[in-house]
Amino acid sequence: MEVENKELSGREKDEASIKLLRKLREQLYSSDASNRRRAAYKLSWMQEDGLDILKAVLFGDCPVPSKNASAYGLRKMRGRMKKMALEVLEQGLKHRDNAIRGICRNALQMLGQKVPKMAAPPKKPVSHLAIREIPNKRGSGRRVITRRTRR
Repeated sequence: MEVENKELSGREKDEASIKLLRKLREQLYSSDASNRRRAAYKLSWMQEDGLDILKAVLFGDCPVPSKNASAYGLRKMRGRMKKMALEVLEQGLKHRDNAIRGICRNALQMLGQKVPKMAAPPKKPVSHLAIREIPNKRGSGRRVITRRTRR
């Protein structure tokens, strides 16, 4: 039986690419780390579509392992998308979520980029009105006498 090499029309190509992108996005949420990394790597080769998905996962409400895989995919971007991926990682340094900032910081350091040091969180002022424990009325004046001290 011969396999027909049928050329795909534009609509069929779009449907096939949409299925592939959907499959790769689902794999980014996989419990297996190698599947997540493989999917992120494949998305890094998919130009704008891959960048959009990786960016959505990095900044979205996703588990941290998926965000790490997304940062891996952004690090592996090649060609004209490399500059855009670096911009996304630099945007992550200014994000309000500490996990995203840390992931982007590590990714940029792995790429050899100079990353500014993290600003120390502001210290809370020490209150002079510290809460102290109130001693118990009955037990505060008592002294426990043991046999050795009784001589």
